[in-house]
Amino acid sequence: MTAQILVADAGRPREGGADRQVIDVAVGVLVQPGGDFLLTSRPPGKVYEGYWEFPGGKLEQGESVEQALRRELQEEIGITIGAVHPWKVEMVDYPHALVRLNFCKVFEWTGELHMHEGQSFAWQSLPVTVQPVLPGTVPVLAWFAEERGFSGATRWSPAQPGLLSN
Repeated sequence: MTAQILVADAGRPREGGADRQVIDVAVGVLVQPGGDFLLTSRPPGKVYEGYWEFPGGKLEQGESVEQALRRELQEEIGITIGAVHPWKVEMVDYPHALVRLNFCKVFEWTGELHMHEGQSFAWQSLPVTVQPVLPGTVPVLAWFAEERGFSGATRWSPAQPGLLSN
C-alpha cells in the first residue's frame, strides 16, 4: 500500500524536481488538559511566513524524532517537554520541499512559552480561528475532529459567513 502524499500549491513547480530527498520533520502537538492545542505562526522570512502550524523542525543528522522535537521546542518556543507520544505521519509535497511530518502529542512540559523566532502563538480548539493554516496542518485538524467526535467544520473564516470544513 502506497502512502498518500498531500500536495500543497499543486500549480507551482517543485524545487529539486521529482528526485528530491524527503526531509524528516518532528512536529509537537501540545495539548492542554482541557483539550486546547497550540498553534504557532511561521516566523518572518521563512517559507509560508505567517501561516499557522504546529511547532517543530527538521531532524539533524543522527537525531531521532523525539530528540529533534525536544531540541526544536526548546530552541523555538522555550519549553522542555515531558513524554513524547508518536501519533501520525503525513507526507507533504510543498513547492520548496518534500517533507515527512512526524506528529507527536505532548501533554506535559515545563517553562513559559517564549517565541524565540518572532512568531505568534495561539491556544486553539475546533474550529480553529487563526488563519491561514499551513496545508500540512489541515489533516491534523481532521484527526482531532475524528478523535473527539467533532462533527462541525474544523476551520473558521471571516471572509465567508459560517464555517469552512477541511
